Amino acid sequence: MLQTKNLRIAEFAPLITPHQLEEELPATPEIRRMVQASRQAISAMLHGQDRRRLVVVVGPCSIHDPDAALAYAERLKKVADRTGDHLLIVMRTYFEKPRTVVGWKGLISDPQLDGSCDIPAGLALARKILLAINALGLPCATEFLDTVVPHYLADMVTWAAIGARTTESQVHRQMASGLSMPVGFKNSTDGSLQNAINAVLSAGHAHAFLGINADGVSSVVKTTGNQDCHIVLRGGASGANYHREDVAAAARAVGEEGLERGVMVDCSHGNSGKDHTRQGTVFAEVVKNFAAAQKAILGVMVESNLRPGRQTWMQGAPLEYGVSITDGCIGWEETERLLMDAAAMLYRATCEANASHAAAG
Repeated sequence: MLQTKNLRIAEFAPLITPHQLEEELPATPEIRRMVQASRQAISAMLHGQDRRRLVVVVGPCSIHDPDAALAYAERLKKVADRTGDHLLIVMRTYFEKPRTVVGWKGLISDPQLDGSCDIPAGLALARKILLAINALGLPCATEFLDTVVPHYLADMVTWAAIGARTTESQVHRQMASGLSMPVGFKNSTDGSLQNAINAVLSAGHAHAFLGINADGVSSVVKTTGNQDCHIVLRGGASGANYHREDVAAAARAVGEEGLERGVMVDCSHGNSGKDHTRQGTVFAEVVKNFAAAQKAILGVMVESNLRPGRQTWMQGAPLEYGVSITDGCIGWEETERLLMDAAAMLYRATCEANASHAAAG
C-alpha cells in the first residue's frame, strides 16, 4: 500500500500519562495549599486588591542542574522569608527553552544534556525539582512552551509565562485560558504590545480545542477562560520599555481594553540589551517607581543564578557549577543585595506613606 503519512517520523514512543506521573510523584497537601495561596496572592496583586507588595519572579534562565537549582532555592527561600512583607518572591523553574534555530531545548527535552532526548526522564525530573522547591515553601514559575507539558507539571506552578515568540499563537492563548494559575504574556520581540494585549483578551474567554486529558486520551478541551492574565514588558528591537512612561503607556493600553490589571517588567532580554550586568539597573528603577506609587507595576522578572554570566553548552564538555547554559544571569550576591535593597526601599515608602496619612488625619 502506498504510504502518504508519517514519512518523516522516525518513531512513536509511548509516554507515561499525566495521571500516572502524578501518582508516582504526588504533591503533598502542604504543597497544594501553598500553591493555592501564592496564586491567590498574585491574583489579588494583579487586580489591585493588594498594592503593598511587588511580585519578583527570579531564578535561573533555565534549569539544567537539579543540585544547583535546589541550592539556589534554599538561598532564595531565606531571602523570601525575610522580605515577605514587601516582596512575593517566586522562583524561576524553566524547563523548556525556545530556540531560534537549534540548540539545547531544556531539561524536559534533554535532561542528560547529551542529545539523547529522554523526554520521559525529563518530565519526571522536572516534577521532582518542583516537588523539592515547593516543599521548601517557595512558589515556582515556569514558561509553558509545549502544550502537553502543563498536564504533567501545572499543579505545582504558581505563575506561568508565555514567551514573546508564542504570545501570538492561538494554541498557547487557548492553553492559557484553561491554566489554573496567573499567566503573563510577553510583548513581541519587536517591542510592540498589541499581540500581548490581544493574547490577554483571548485567554480571558472560553475556548474549545483539541488536547489530551489526564489519562493521555485525545479530547476536546473546553475552558472557562483565565481572568488572571496580564502583559509582561520585555523590551524588543524598538528598545527598552521598562521606564515609568513605558509602564504608564502599557497600563493605559490595557485599560482601554477593559483590562484593569497590573503590568510586569522583565529586566532581561530587550530591557537589558541582552547584557545580564544591566539587569540590576532595570530592577532598581522599576522598584523605585513602584515605591513612588506607580501601582500599575505588578512585578519584575530577573534572570539569576548561583554564579554570574553564562557558559556555552557543548555535548560531552564539562560545565561550571551554578552558571547558566542559556541566557546570561546575575550571580547570587547581586541577587540577594537587589532583593534586600528593594524590600528596604518599600519599607521606607510604607513608613513615609503611613506618616503622611497620620499627619493628614
